Amino acid sequence: MNNIQPKTLFTGKKSIYLPTCHSTNDWASQKIQSESLDEGTIVLTDNQTHGKGQRGNKWYAEPGKNLTFTLIYKPFFLPVLEQFKLNVAVSLAIADALSVFLKNEEVKIKWPNDIFVGQKKVGGILIESMIAGNVLANSMIGVGVNINQQHFSVPLATSLKNLTNQTFVKENVLETLCESIEKEYLHLKNGSFALQKERYLDRMFRREEWHIYLENGEEFEGRIKGIGQDGRLLMETRLGLIQFGNKEFEYII
Repeated sequence: MNNIQPKTLFTGKKSIYLPTCHSTNDWASQKIQSESLDEGTIVLTDNQTHGKGQRGNKWYAEPGKNLTFTLIYKPFFLPVLEQFKLNVAVSLAIADALSVFLKNEEVKIKWPNDIFVGQKKVGGILIESMIAGNVLANSMIGVGVNINQQHFSVPLATSLKNLTNQTFVKENVLETLCESIEKEYLHLKNGSFALQKERYLDRMFRREEWHIYLENGEEFEGRIKGIGQDGRLLMETRLGLIQFGNKEFEYII
């Protein structure tokens, strides 16, 4: 897994392989406290024992079957108040990359950080950043993608293999992911967020569809419209337009 050769400028050119790891995001965050790691360095493992999702949710992957890794970027160009743009760019990049392998499926982004095919999750993202002044200094971009795992403890999970009945070479998928993430990262750096946002909206899970959601345990009917200037979700309800932050409502799937 540490011999990947993505067609990139810097992403994945340096790799750190850990056979077993508590969390690649945690490992990268601790490592960067004591030494400088080049932008684009990838930390990957075949067995992540305590993978994390948003706000402490756990991400479990069967050892050796999936991709669990962290990319280290240094987005000094991005103000702290605009850090959600990095999540948009990375989510879009992963959805685009997986579409290469899922040609007969629609790959969607379930706000804020899940990658869905149909009604099931195939991947997830967790970005944790260090701040310098009012900009981002180091961002640990944690990515988990279900590749060849077939059996899951949660019914909403799926994998590339389950969706296609094919076994994938993980290194090939990882190289494609690195190339796609770097491309969108550089687009973001070069000021192309408006175009990225349009493409992101096109890939949003359940956008412009009426569904039932939960807020504080109470059901309500809503239609996802997009994201606001601060990255919060825009939801049309029967009472008007509401903005939601992460964990302020629940999907019913």
